[in-house]
Amino acid sequence: MKTMSIAIISGAALALSACGMGAESTPVPLTEKQAKQLDKEISGKVAGKSVDCITQHASNNLIRISDDTLLYRSSGRLVYMNKLRWSCPGLARDNDILVVESFGSQLCSGDHVRLVDRVSGIQGPSCVLGEFVPYRKEPAA
Repeated sequence: MKTMSIAIISGAALALSACGMGAESTPVPLTEKQAKQLDKEISGKVAGKSVDCITQHASNNLIRISDDTLLYRSSGRLVYMNKLRWSCPGLARDNDILVVESFGSQLCSGDHVRLVDRVSGIQGPSCVLGEFVPYRKEPAA
């Protein structure tokens, strides 16, 4: 019985570590294509102070940059960058459906997003949003 308990605990610890639970991940450098896409979206905009939540209507236009970076285009003048708390394998491929699990009218740091295969319906990784950094276009002088 004791051996089975140790095996179960070891298996659970291994599963949690594989998901990245409780640990910040090391960012993976962007590919050239990802860097160009990010630059296109935030070029000419200035980063502001990060916020914990944005309204759902501000998150309608989602752009996947990499496995750990999402952009939410609120308007032509405002884009929010979200660095996930750890990498979400497969997010950048843009093949799967991204399901956002939020409560209420806001999308917040700590909310979960998960990938679902669009053909089989099999659920992929579940990932956690980080803070939202607003990038705003400065008004013309």
